[in-house]
Amino acid sequence: MEDNNKTPDNEEHSLETPETQLNSQESLDSTTTPQPIISEEPTPTSESEKQNTPPLEQQKKTFPQRVRGAITAVNIYLLLFILLLVISGIAAFASYRSSKNQAKQSSIFTQALSAKDLQNLKNNNATVGDSSQVLTVGSNSIFNGQVLVKNDLNVAGTIRVGGTLNLPGITVSGISNFQNVQIGNNLNVAGDSGVQGTLTVQKNLSVSGSATFGGTISAAALNVGQLTLNNDLQINRHIAVGGPTPRASNGSNIGSGGTVSVGGSDTSGTVNINFGNNPTAGYLANIVFANAFNQTPHVVISPVGSACASIGYYVTRSTTGFSIGANNPSSGTCSFDYIIMD
Repeated sequence: MEDNNKTPDNEEHSLETPETQLNSQESLDSTTTPQPIISEEPTPTSESEKQNTPPLEQQKKTFPQRVRGAITAVNIYLLLFILLLVISGIAAFASYRSSKNQAKQSSIFTQALSAKDLQNLKNNNATVGDSSQVLTVGSNSIFNGQVLVKNDLNVAGTIRVGGTLNLPGITVSGISNFQNVQIGNNLNVAGDSGVQGTLTVQKNLSVSGSATFGGTISAAALNVGQLTLNNDLQINRHIAVGGPTPRASNGSNIGSGGTVSVGGSDTSGTVNINFGNNPTAGYLANIVFANAFNQTPHVVISPVGSACASIGYYVTRSTTGFSIGANNPSSGTCSFDYIIMD
């Protein structure tokens, strides 16, 4: 007879209970689907522990936690704005201090003069103030004596000088207008000069370089070392030729007792010939220039009077002089005018 109270083996030796089966099922679910971990505050086990434990908000936080909380609470843009305000305030304060120092350095003390002070100035050689003070005269002032300024003189208005103005040196950086300027010594102009009106030079005018004139040159006397004309030469009066007189000598065919003389210059003049006894065909007179020409010049001679026109005269020339000859010399005298050009 079977025992009804006998438990099957699988039921008797099984350790599984309904609770263990439930836990196994939960463990299986947790391995397949992760569950969020919820951190809960530990629950006090006794009433005294509840009383001694403060709330979470009243628990003391560490310094790093408080710093992180403050940074998180404050907006980063607000911090930048505050930083800009601080920098602007520092710059404004520095500028204010600098301007205040400059104003303090440039301040000039003033002092008013009473009638007594002015009387003391009149009767005595007094020193009023120092270089850091300013003497302001509101009314017009007249100085009967001399005025000496030992430092710079700055004039904000116009300077009018009724008499002579003597200056050892003057430097003008801008444009200056002068009615009459008289220079007793030298005038040196380093740059260009423009004269709008008439330039009158009482004495000599010396120009080391070139001179260009757009108009007419009027001169009572013009002494030029070398004159080059690029156009026609117009002379409204006579040509007066100067210079040293050349030297004259007898030609070899003038005859015994003959003489030769010359008057004039290297440019023009007259040769006078006195024939000697028995003149022959050939050279009658020799003329040597006072200044030799650079090249053989052009010599033009002309007999004076008809007596010398028939002697068959001629001329030979060189850079140092010329000679007058005749093919048919006669007795008596002959004169020849000459013009010489280079």
